Amino acid sequence: MRDELLSIIEKNSRIDLKELAVLVGREEIDVLNEISELEKKGVICGYHTMIDWEKTSIEKVTALIEVRVTPQRNQGFDAIAERIYNYPEVDSVYLISGGYDLLITIEGKSLKEVSSFVSEKLSALESVLSTATHFILKKYKDHGVIFEGKKEDTREALS
Repeated sequence: MRDELLSIIEKNSRIDLKELAVLVGREEIDVLNEISELEKKGVICGYHTMIDWEKTSIEKVTALIEVRVTPQRNQGFDAIAERIYNYPEVDSVYLISGGYDLLITIEGKSLKEVSSFVSEKLSALESVLSTATHFILKKYKDHGVIFEGKKEDTREALS
């Protein structure tokens, strides 16, 4: 039940408890207790709302920043990753394979605000060797959610 339960609520954390119980074939109280246990154990870390900021009046800029760092003795990448994820501007930090070591996502009000964070805070850390910033220009799909489906062709057919 646990794996199926997690898969369902990962896609829709607002699913009705009754519907969830039916989907996993258990009683509502059992499902509720399982969710509570998973939250206490830290398996369920939080709940997230997807917002298409393009459809609001709020200006947001999202950037993906690749960072090459020098790992610290006896701590590897953990210490520098912790230092970075403690900045309030940082949304996520991932250890990645390839030419860079960490992938960081941040949101800001403008390109200048994001660029300032990278140059003044991130690049200034002594373990950081280099960065590459990529600004997200348009989101097509995020966390499994498609932002804009195919637009219907409203042109009249010519014969």
